[in-house]
Amino acid sequence: MVKLSKPKLDIVVLVSPHFNVSATTSFVDPFRIANYLSGTARFTWTYVSDTGGHVESSSGLVVETTPLNDVIKNKPWLVLVSTSWTPERHGTPRFKVALQNWNASGAVLGGLDTGAIVLANAGLLKGKTATVHYEHIDAFAEVAPNTTVSENMFVTDGKVFTCCGGTAATDLGLRLVHSVAGESIANASARYLFHHEVRGEGKSQNPKKIEPLGYVTSGLVRGAIDLMEAHLETTLSIPAISERLQVSQRQLGRLFQQYVHKSPVEYYRDIRLDRARGLVTQTELKFSEIAQASGFNGQVHFSRAYRQRFGLTPTADRVEGRVPFEFRAWPMFKPDLKSEGA
Repeated sequence: MVKLSKPKLDIVVLVSPHFNVSATTSFVDPFRIANYLSGTARFTWTYVSDTGGHVESSSGLVVETTPLNDVIKNKPWLVLVSTSWTPERHGTPRFKVALQNWNASGAVLGGLDTGAIVLANAGLLKGKTATVHYEHIDAFAEVAPNTTVSENMFVTDGKVFTCCGGTAATDLGLRLVHSVAGESIANASARYLFHHEVRGEGKSQNPKKIEPLGYVTSGLVRGAIDLMEAHLETTLSIPAISERLQVSQRQLGRLFQQYVHKSPVEYYRDIRLDRARGLVTQTELKFSEIAQASGFNGQVHFSRAYRQRFGLTPTADRVEGRVPFEFRAWPMFKPDLKSEGA
């Protein structure tokens, strides 16, 4: 076995209630495996929360954490902020000061899932490029106006990195192992994880050419969706979209029913409402501003469409929507009776 050289590299993993445990352990595991394969505990890590004790993840798994006060004077190599829902729970003045001090001491800082929002609130992403999970992209752009928002899986800007979460956290962890432990250990760790292709920066969270399980979407449908997503605020008409794609409205409608089981009008409305929901639940923007940003002419029309899709009003959702999905008392989407009856 190849021995890793000293010094030891300490990692502080800051977690908050309902954090994504899978993404977090996906990030940490490459360091654990590097230790195992090298026979040297070069990497150490500590799970930390504001008050310490048990912290429940979004899947219900409970993690034992160390209080922030116990590590606040440490000088770790790397600090990872792992949050998902309610990232503002890491927004206490003490957390901000701790992050700022670690940044000043030269630590590598990272945000996982919505962790970038915590870093932004601490003033650590001004003038930088960063990413979050795609579900929170629009909200992140609103709360971090001085940050360039990327839809890539992970971004490194100086000594700060951000990552969307999921298995991208493994890619990022392996890249960091490579940066300090070398190619041999990093490759061995990747093989041990059966992670046979380590993705680099520049990879989009949502590649558009093929579905993950190999189902290929019609190029015309993909083109129409791209146009819709690029015009959420100032919307295009379906005839205009058809004209740009040089296809008849009837043919476009048939393709949408075949591939996404909705009409182009229904699909376009739904992705605008999905964007609106992120802004309702993750920002303090006025509902009139959200309606306009989502391509609705008036707040009454917007509220009616919102309730039809999500089963509750924007006002109620601003409260309920900040509760992680599995703890809510209402369905995120109303049942599609037409599909059920088909």
